[in-house]
Amino acid sequence: MPSAGASGALRRALPFFIAALVYVIAGGLLAAATAYVTTQKTAWATAYIVLVGGVVQAVLGAALGWLAQRARMPLTWAAFVLFNLGNLGVLAGQLAGVLALTFAGGALLVIALILIIIATRRGAPAHPVLVWAFRVVAVILAVSIPTGLVLAAVGA
Repeated sequence: MPSAGASGALRRALPFFIAALVYVIAGGLLAAATAYVTTQKTAWATAYIVLVGGVVQAVLGAALGWLAQRARMPLTWAAFVLFNLGNLGVLAGQLAGVLALTFAGGALLVIALILIIIATRRGAPAHPVLVWAFRVVAVILAVSIPTGLVLAAVGA
């Protein structure tokens, strides 16, 4: 039987892992469906779906599960919802050419990252080096999002 800490970690991480799996499958299906008619937008969307929706989401889930051992479930769910709404906003905005939607989605992604960084601050971390490494990566992501939004605006 898993320990209380392990079950709490899995409870915090599981929504992120399930969503990450869905994103990776969706990205694979999009790549397969557009293999012979790939456009710049579908190539970008495929990469974004797999890398941000899938890989980054799985890493965030792992961080909330195992590095933020005292994170409360409402904070976890808020980060999960904001991260996924942000991804959908960025995707829809970029594919439809609606810059305001892309910016709104990017803002939600930054807020989700801030919540996850806050979640890793509660209590004494079991793995302080990993927590700090994760925080550095999360800050780099949070800074790169506005940079990407500026590039999207310039390219629009």
